[in-house]
Amino acid sequence: MSQENQTVDEPKAQKGLQNRHIQLIAIGGTIGTGLFMGAGNSISYAGPAILLVYAIIGAMMFIMMRAMGEMLYQDPTKPTFIAYMTKYLGNRVGFFARWSYWVTLIFFGMAELTAIGKYVQFWFPTMPEWIIQLAFLAVLAGVNLIAVSLFGEMEFWFSMIKIIAILALIATGLIMAFGHFETPVGHVEFSNFFGNFSLLPNGWVNFVNAFQMVMFAFVGMEFIGMTIAETDNPRKILPKAINQIPFRVLFFYLGALFVIMTIYPWKQIPAHQSPFVMVFELVGLKGAAAIINFVVLTAAASSFNSILFSTGRNFYSLAKESRAKFLQPFAKQSKRGLPGKAILFSALISVGSPIFSAIPAISDAFVFVTSAATDMFLMIYILILATYWQYRKSKDYMADGFLVKAPKIAVPMAAVFFVFVYVTLFFNESSVIPAIGSTIWLVVFGLVSYFQPKEALTEQ
Repeated sequence: MSQENQTVDEPKAQKGLQNRHIQLIAIGGTIGTGLFMGAGNSISYAGPAILLVYAIIGAMMFIMMRAMGEMLYQDPTKPTFIAYMTKYLGNRVGFFARWSYWVTLIFFGMAELTAIGKYVQFWFPTMPEWIIQLAFLAVLAGVNLIAVSLFGEMEFWFSMIKIIAILALIATGLIMAFGHFETPVGHVEFSNFFGNFSLLPNGWVNFVNAFQMVMFAFVGMEFIGMTIAETDNPRKILPKAINQIPFRVLFFYLGALFVIMTIYPWKQIPAHQSPFVMVFELVGLKGAAAIINFVVLTAAASSFNSILFSTGRNFYSLAKESRAKFLQPFAKQSKRGLPGKAILFSALISVGSPIFSAIPAISDAFVFVTSAATDMFLMIYILILATYWQYRKSKDYMADGFLVKAPKIAVPMAAVFFVFVYVTLFFNESSVIPAIGSTIWLVVFGLVSYFQPKEALTEQ
């Protein structure tokens, strides 16, 4: 790399994330708003078999995370996990992946910012969404620009709120079940779940469609790969954070859904209402809707906070590896050891969300683009697995590192699964148009990446 892209006295990246931050961020990254708000819709598709859907997707995501973790363990200094794609799949794939992931996160972040506006309007219905969004954008951007430790502390408490909500639900459900409580919808008993159990209660088509719905509840799990480089002891913390994924999926997702269907006969659960609200209302908790609204507000704020962290480091890394002159100002760190300009630029791009919210004419187009961007996460996961395969063949392979179990079986199986989920998007009326949009991006930007001049890609 030339001297143009290196500053001799450039501050070192902050390492302000502690073990407790990483562990809670890892747990919080596993739990999204999809569980709190979308569980009823998922249950309506697959019934009790939704637990199997969550378990399968959780297992595939764990394989992907172990593959990413093995590379991170070998070299934890990379600012983003996408840096490995450039190294092992080539400059053009790296170019495609960096820009694709950054654009995907930007639109994903805009969607979360839009959700924040709607959740706050629960309490302040007359307040314009764009004012709410700009206020949250300013606060969270400031958090990311001050210190890594402040970001970690905020994510710690955001994650804690989600965890407490799920623990409260599980504890409430078990007390009601063992106490044989009676509610307006019937007795609380385990037979509500096991009674009339069927693997395909609504047919195999709905069962398959449930995979794509649940899949996007897991989006963001890979974020742990952005934080490891900014911890003091990555090789000690990384295995713990990743190896706990199966337990977190089993307990927080499967445990919560099992309790919901124990309290509420699963055939009676409304598809478009939060089961968490319904459960807490059944036990007489006044203001249950407000409490869950607060939880999902913190979940959305947590997600957007993480996205700013991630987009800033991705754009910094992208600029660092580029020869393009207009990107060079973003290839420098601030005096605090943060990619400040890259974070600020990503935050400014996110201002598009309040604009889209304020102009109804482009609102539908924004929903389409956001949905298409979300589908692109599947492409990134497939590229992570392909990168891992090339890493195994390289001289960097660390035979005594944090290894994937049975990689010759597990990794191809996970890759095929992600392809399967992507294909199912084309057979659902609500997802086919965004799937076409993400495919167009894959083809068009893939060609743009392929025909980039070699000297314009990186300085390696």
